[in-house]
Amino acid sequence: MKILAFDTSNKTLSIAILEDSYLLASMTLNIKKNHSISLMPSIDFLMHSINLLPKDIDRIAVAQGPGSYTGLRIAVATAKTLAYSLGIDLVGVSSLFSLAAGIDFDGLIIPIIDARRQNVYAGIYKNKELIQAEKHISFEKLLNQLPSDEKIMFVGEVEAFEELIDKHLSNATYQVTLPDAYQLGKQSLKMAPVNVDAFVPNYLKRVEAEEHWLEKNKESNPDNYIKRV
Repeated sequence: MKILAFDTSNKTLSIAILEDSYLLASMTLNIKKNHSISLMPSIDFLMHSINLLPKDIDRIAVAQGPGSYTGLRIAVATAKTLAYSLGIDLVGVSSLFSLAAGIDFDGLIIPIIDARRQNVYAGIYKNKELIQAEKHISFEKLLNQLPSDEKIMFVGEVEAFEELIDKHLSNATYQVTLPDAYQLGKQSLKMAPVNVDAFVPNYLKRVEAEEHWLEKNKESNPDNYIKRV
């Protein structure tokens, strides 16, 4: 099975092409660029580099979230378009898993994505398995919830939180990691394909405009607010 995997959930653009779990080609751009402009040309470049045609791809694996709202929409829209037009499988994988899967660590791995204002998107993994639901949470609150008697490693976008980690968790280490589309592709082999039409990003948090609207228009069932707009 040939898999095209990509992640545009944040600043980094990561693309990989796999044959089953074997990596055929990959690309990582860790500079601030417009993913809507660079994603498809980068995919095209990789495909040509290994002499593959669109018809050769059997599955699309995409980072479904959490992360940048714009980045997730670009990735999911591209993935759905490719899967639908080629008539192939689509699988969504956690963006946080992408940050953690390549780390070999005997303890808790906490992948984080900076969600601004001292908040993060975070998951708790052990032996490459998610053991608590991923969430949007203040970083200080996350620190207070973690055990003090286990080995812990924070990975992902840790730069802004290193001082807090050192201050509150002496048993914790940290390591900057980038999204890894190869890990997305490998993980997708263990997952069932989704309904392309129903597939949406996993934001974990409403955008600010939605939150402000709900504050001013509180009702007993806020989940249906879009229908009322």
